[in-house]
Amino acid sequence: MDNNFANWKFKIHGLVENPLELSLTDLHAMKKQMQITEHSCIQGWTAIGEWGGVSMNYMISLCRPLPQARYVVFYSYQYTDGTQFYEAIYIELAKHHQTILAYGMNGEPLSVPYGAPLRLRVETQLGYKMVKWIKSVEFVSDYKNIGMGQGGHREDHMYYGIGAGI
Repeated sequence: MDNNFANWKFKIHGLVENPLELSLTDLHAMKKQMQITEHSCIQGWTAIGEWGGVSMNYMISLCRPLPQARYVVFYSYQYTDGTQFYEAIYIELAKHHQTILAYGMNGEPLSVPYGAPLRLRVETQLGYKMVKWIKSVEFVSDYKNIGMGQGGHREDHMYYGIGAGI
């Protein structure tokens, strides 16, 4: 993007007390979490990288989900065959200390091929759960009315399960 995502806004909404709309500058002003982790892809490859971003647990403390919120849905700017890419994870998994919204990789700003401006890193799951090009996050009680109701784009179209633990 020509302006380094200066006009980009990230929205957190749904079953929360405090909906948020944040810029990349807002996210950079928050405490940065760094982690070096291995990415495990369902296609059989792995890679080690250093990721930097904001803890999802911290974001949860800011938006304060309502008691009925059981899942967190990450929506992407990516569309495949006219369908928006999304993935849902259990709220407990979103609170995991290694689950972050990454805006940096290997000491550099995250590039578009790797998911800029913002990418989910949920290190206890296979790579297909780690949504690139995040547009927004919604807290929901159930995901049955999102997409085809299976908990994610790949779950809807490739029949993967919502659980992708490694």
